[in-house]
Amino acid sequence: MNDRPTDSALDWVLVLAPFRKDADYIAQLLREQQVAVDTGRTVEETAQHLGRSPGVMTHEALNPPAIAAIGEHLALQPDWSEVPILVLLERAAPIARIRSQLESAWPGSRLLFHTRPVARLELVNSIQSNLLVRLRQKQVRDAIDREHELRLELNHRIKNILASVNSIFQMTRRGATSVEQLAEDFAGRLQALAEVHTAVFEAGGDDVSLVSVIEMTVLPYNGDGIGRVHVHGPDVSVSRNSATTMALCLHELITNAIKYGALSQKDGHVDLNWAISGDEPIFSLQWTEIGGPEVVAPTRKGYGTKYIRLALTSLFGSAPEIAFEKDGFRCRVEGPVGRLL
Repeated sequence: MNDRPTDSALDWVLVLAPFRKDADYIAQLLREQQVAVDTGRTVEETAQHLGRSPGVMTHEALNPPAIAAIGEHLALQPDWSEVPILVLLERAAPIARIRSQLESAWPGSRLLFHTRPVARLELVNSIQSNLLVRLRQKQVRDAIDREHELRLELNHRIKNILASVNSIFQMTRRGATSVEQLAEDFAGRLQALAEVHTAVFEAGGDDVSLVSVIEMTVLPYNGDGIGRVHVHGPDVSVSRNSATTMALCLHELITNAIKYGALSQKDGHVDLNWAISGDEPIFSLQWTEIGGPEVVAPTRKGYGTKYIRLALTSLFGSAPEIAFEKDGFRCRVEGPVGRLL
């Protein structure tokens, strides 16, 4: 009979007891304790499934071929695994010799021996204890796997960060006219990148609040109770890459506004608005400078404008609208919300 769950649950036991009524007795006993049982398998099938659950075996079932088949499977177990196996023996059986033989043949097992007749409570407690042992082992396995994944993820993220830093430096270097400008612009861009990673870290995952990213990016320009950059829009969770792109683009817009636009004037300010609309949600963002000097379109595209255009096009799937209006610089972009996730 086989009532083993089909998933990877740990509340079931393999029973290899082909003689007498041992299998029926053990199965009935465990089912009364809400523990599922898998009985009636061949030795080979039992060996293949031992890695998933403890086993209960009678001495009579353990002939040389059975011991060899189970041993081959146990030899393939990972380091974290020590499969619990309960062996039921006759009182007159040479326990020391059997233990020595099985420990030699099954080094990847956790052997326990009971002599028959076994008290019901003794057998149930032993099996339940070993179910718990197997659960703890698999929790260790999961922790090891998770640690490995975290190391791979950390390595990947460090490589991405270093690639971003190198890219920012190279693009900043090409646009710099002096060492001082290079140092100032590069430091500012690194700060914008650092703020995004701070926001992601505080969020506790790969997704981050867009409002948090924007507020952290514009915070230095809204100090002392003076709001130079007015922000308004609904919050939405965005991916790490989207947050990084948005922060760096906002940093470029702010830098340009300080050098040439609305933030270069005492009374100038910026309206930064975004919205989500439509049945298939579309995200739209608008940057509008107000109160700055009369705008004159540049004769050549600088690094900041090039980066904004390329980065936002890549992020949203459509190019931003950049306008050098006389009364103020404007930038608008939109695209499916799904591209930010």
